[in-house]
Amino acid sequence: MEIKKTPKSNLENYSKLFIQLGLVLALFVTYVALENKTYDKAVDMFGDVSMHDLMDEEPPITERLELEKPKPKPAPAPEKIEVVKDEKEIEETIIETTETDETEAVEVEEIEEVEEVEEIIENVPFSIIEEVPIFPGCKGTRDQKINCLNKKMRAHVQKKFNGDLAGELGMSPGKKKIIIFFRIDPTGNITEIQVKAPHPRLKKEAFRIAKLLPKMTPGKQRGVAVGMKYTLPISFNVE
Repeated sequence: MEIKKTPKSNLENYSKLFIQLGLVLALFVTYVALENKTYDKAVDMFGDVSMHDLMDEEPPITERLELEKPKPKPAPAPEKIEVVKDEKEIEETIIETTETDETEAVEVEEIEEVEEVEEIIENVPFSIIEEVPIFPGCKGTRDQKINCLNKKMRAHVQKKFNGDLAGELGMSPGKKKIIIFFRIDPTGNITEIQVKAPHPRLKKEAFRIAKLLPKMTPGKQRGVAVGMKYTLPISFNVE
């Protein structure tokens, strides 16, 4: 005869419930274990301390030693001062007053006037000279006189310079340059001529041209005639 089990007595039907209860129980045990606080046991390393022995000890009595102060040395007795009677009479010095009486005549030395000698400037730069040198025939304002001076200088070079000289010297083709330096002295004469040229004969020709410049009206600085340096460039082409 086969034994039959009722469905209620089959434990497999409650397996899910048992699993859930087990999980809840495991979580509860874990929570209690985490929340439980433990403390280290206090270990008495020194044992019982009795204060009676300390209270019975009497502190040692100390005495304050007072240092003896050094006794001040007695001051030396002053030497005897002998009083000497003055035998010589002292002459009193009389200070004379520096105030003068109106009735007394006062001598006054004559004051000589010394004329100030104005420093003479030998050369004034062309850019700052007050009155520029005047080439014969130039008139007008300062700028007009400067333009006229430069124009007359160029015209003088074109008129006097020997243009065939460069070709006669057999110089290489190209642009050549000669620079003439001279001074217009306080009398208007051309002095201190210096020339830079690519050939000695050109240098001699430039020197001749500078010597042919006419006498000019000298430049002035503060109303006084002064010297002035001038630079005259000459450019020409050799074909």
